Amino acid sequence: MKRRSLAALAASLLAACLFAPQAQSQAYPGRPITMIVPWGAGGGTDATARIVAALLEKALGQPVNVVTRPGGNGVVGHPAIAPAAPDGYTIGMITVEISMMHWAGLTQLAPKDFTPIALMNIDPSGVTVKADAPYKTLDDLIKAIRANPGKLKASGTGQGGIWHLALAGMLKNLKIDPAAVAWVPSNGAAPAMTDLAAGGIDFVTCSLPESRALIDAGKARPLAIMGSQPSGLYPNIPTLKAAANIDWTVGAWRGIAGPKGMPADVQARLGAALKKIYDSKEFQDFMAGRGFGLLYADAAGFEKFMAKGDSDMGVVMKELGLAK
Repeated sequence: MKRRSLAALAASLLAACLFAPQAQSQAYPGRPITMIVPWGAGGGTDATARIVAALLEKALGQPVNVVTRPGGNGVVGHPAIAPAAPDGYTIGMITVEISMMHWAGLTQLAPKDFTPIALMNIDPSGVTVKADAPYKTLDDLIKAIRANPGKLKASGTGQGGIWHLALAGMLKNLKIDPAAVAWVPSNGAAPAMTDLAAGGIDFVTCSLPESRALIDAGKARPLAIMGSQPSGLYPNIPTLKAAANIDWTVGAWRGIAGPKGMPADVQARLGAALKKIYDSKEFQDFMAGRGFGLLYADAAGFEKFMAKGDSDMGVVMKELGLAK
């Protein structure tokens, strides 16, 4: 009897161990969720994360607490997401920098080290000149670059930042040496646009929401956008495909991901909630009001999107000598 009792007890304990994780994930979420944001409070990524978190809280019935972990252009925050327990209670808003940092030797983390859940936003780079510049179209600017290699100056971010890579990729696709345009490093798009308006540089590559203030003030003029479709802000501005017949697209994107190895049902639960959030009027109005671009991809689509972006960034960074 004792042997049978012990055997029965062992069997029940084994069954409990086998089925407990499944039961736990089926009950997900049973407690508050932390969303790590690799950028500082008050910026575009933080604002996007907070509207997503607020709507996700309503959808899941549990608090979603946003924790900012800024520093090192994403080098601090992204590694805070990856090593967390893959149980769905720590997720993060990852950004385009995750496809750049490992090429620069700043971290070993790459997109493959996360569980993708949903892509929520992209702000493609624009090509913007001063309002009174002689370049009326992107073709005018390209001809000037070809005719005067090394003479024109551009800016938008620091050396090797996303907007620098946006320009280099555009030039490479046009079969122009990226060195044909001198890159002037800046502390971001805002000071670069100020320099453009003052005549210190010839054009800026940054997102249109970032250049919006000077465009709307009549001090700058966008010539093209590096997106797959026209901008919601300025729908008459052509894509690179329409303006120059090249397929280069690049932008600053934001998506939700978790540590690698999250249970499939937890990933699906979060993904379904995020799709409803993306489609909601509240989210659409919030993003449109700030001029943020909208682009959704589910987990599988987000994984493919990041893999392509990672490959593209590697090619361009090697071209510029920025890859380690």
